[in-house]
Amino acid sequence: MSERELRRNLSILPIGTVRELTLLTDRQIRYYEQQKLIALGRGKGGQRRFSLNDVDRLLEIRDFLDAGDSIKDIQEIFAKQRRKAQGKQHSEAALRRSLQKEFAQLGRFGAH
Repeated sequence: MSERELRRNLSILPIGTVRELTLLTDRQIRYYEQQKLIALGRGKGGQRRFSLNDVDRLLEIRDFLDAGDSIKDIQEIFAKQRRKAQGKQHSEAALRRSLQKEFAQLGRFGAH
């Protein structure tokens, strides 16, 4: 994971800041968390903390709802996105293993 991705995943923003950025209420944000549309980090004392990626996800949820999608629709969309991302990770890992084997074989042939 790149340094930029690590920074985007840091859960450091309080709910008040996120409320201003997303134009969502605290209640809406908590509801989306209860519906497992977003998984939040917690700070000291159990306070919700948000990453930049969380803010993006909340804006995405708001856009889907504004377009007429239901919470169930959004859950299904996010589940498909997760499966697709997992499949991509698996295929990238398989490609790396395949290349490593090929390089190992090439190294053996070059040693003769």
